[in-house]
Amino acid sequence: MSENLFPSGPWVGFYNYSGPKDKHRMSLHLSFAGGRMSGDGNDDVGRFLIQGRYDAASLECHWTKTYPGSHDVFYRGFREGKGIWGTWEIHDGCRGGFHIWPRAAGEGEEQTEELSEPKPAEPVAAFAVSEPRP
Repeated sequence: MSENLFPSGPWVGFYNYSGPKDKHRMSLHLSFAGGRMSGDGNDDVGRFLIQGRYDAASLECHWTKTYPGSHDVFYRGFREGKGIWGTWEIHDGCRGGFHIWPRAAGEGEEQTEELSEPKPAEPVAAFAVSEPRP
């Protein structure tokens, strides 16, 4: 059952600092086995490594995201719906939220947002308005 809830392989998602419009995409490759999770990935900060634990009974997981030569970010989340939701924190007090899901589940989060955000219309032609003739 945990293979279905915590499938090993490619995952995608985002983290944010201040709200739902502040999304920073990330791509991960995760391995889940025997309550341990590990992997690596990339985001707009750079390449990172993942080491942590998960509990298939409580659906809780936590991990450390390490940017080699830089800093660590601590994640805590819960498996719900199509992915893992939760919060992240850096020792300096910086924190935010995240959502990741198996790539096989699709890029639904971004597609949904793109469809719901209104886009400005592009002009298709320019024309002059003249006064009606008497």
